[in-house]
Amino acid sequence: MVTLSNMSTLSHQVQQRVEVPFQYPVHFGRNLFGSSESPLPDLLRQGSGRCLVWMDSGVAEAFPELSSRIQNFLKQEDGIELLREPNIIPGGEAIKNDYRRIMSLVDELLEYHLCRHSTVIVIGGGALLDAAGFVCSIVHRGVRLIRMPSTTLAQNDAGIGVKNGLNLHGMKNSIGCFAPPFAVLNDLDLLTGLDERGWRDGISEAFKVAMIKDSAFFQELCDLAPALARRDPAAMERLVIRCAELHLEHIATSGDPFEMGSARPLDFGHWSAHKLESLSNHRISHGEAVAVGIALDSLLAAEMGDLHSEEVRQLLDALKTLGFNLFPDELTLTLGDGSLALEQGLEEFREHLGGELSLSIPSPLGSIREVHDLSSEQLQRALAGLRELACA
Repeated sequence: MVTLSNMSTLSHQVQQRVEVPFQYPVHFGRNLFGSSESPLPDLLRQGSGRCLVWMDSGVAEAFPELSSRIQNFLKQEDGIELLREPNIIPGGEAIKNDYRRIMSLVDELLEYHLCRHSTVIVIGGGALLDAAGFVCSIVHRGVRLIRMPSTTLAQNDAGIGVKNGLNLHGMKNSIGCFAPPFAVLNDLDLLTGLDERGWRDGISEAFKVAMIKDSAFFQELCDLAPALARRDPAAMERLVIRCAELHLEHIATSGDPFEMGSARPLDFGHWSAHKLESLSNHRISHGEAVAVGIALDSLLAAEMGDLHSEEVRQLLDALKTLGFNLFPDELTLTLGDGSLALEQGLEEFREHLGGELSLSIPSPLGSIREVHDLSSEQLQRALAGLRELACA
């Protein structure tokens, strides 16, 4: 009789390695639904030519004629079939919280029989791009997506990378995936339709990436702050393109494009920003929250000896010139035990990253280091400093 105890153990392992290169163009231009130089038709013809268009309701309101322009433009192109008129979808964080709406978008792709060679063109802000990217990634495990970001925040950050996500249980981007787009087309004309808040939102992300990647760009942004506040188009074009270049370079060269590790350099200032968005029920926009977050973390960096106090003052002066409120009421909300509600953001951020807490701070300006713990006392001192400087 053979028993389990005297059988020899066979150990066998195959170490699988798969390398999949991703490549997608990020185009900057104007009048991309009217210019003969628009790359859109050729991109669509690289697939089946069958496409749908999803448009942020804010874009549709700012440009009432855009839906007709899109239909007329695509109708003139050989080999392209627009399957229905553009679908107007509510933008903002509400779309990332609305699962019935998300499933209706899944249903639309299946109803019109889109396949992996069909294309969805999504025009809108970062929240709609996040939601649309998630939908396209799960239908047939990947329908082609062309993003056309319509805000400064989306054109220089949220719309050009590889992340997609939805919100759940009060946590931002608690479900999602990494799925690169087929292409990104930044039509700078779309920025003219933004209100003051939408124009300003992406500027904080430019300061964020400049502080950890390019000190010369940080100085340039500080100098450009008055022009940006006046909505100077040349200043914004410079900001959007350089900020996008820095984000794209990091994604391509960091060695961790799908964020498998615990360190997230591009999330400088975001642990508190994400919590502020939730605490305010998204009254505070992402860009506004990031402005507060990088100001707070810069004060922490100065206390740790990583930044000069004059650099922090330059940052706060520029952000105030741009109209950001750097000390919203949500910073002082407390829980039943008297602790700061904001402090919960540290654990939520650690959980989102996985592993140990990793906070990215400038050290020195233009480069970065990781901090793995932050005490309540340090946070309280930074908040006191932020209140003093923000209200000065």
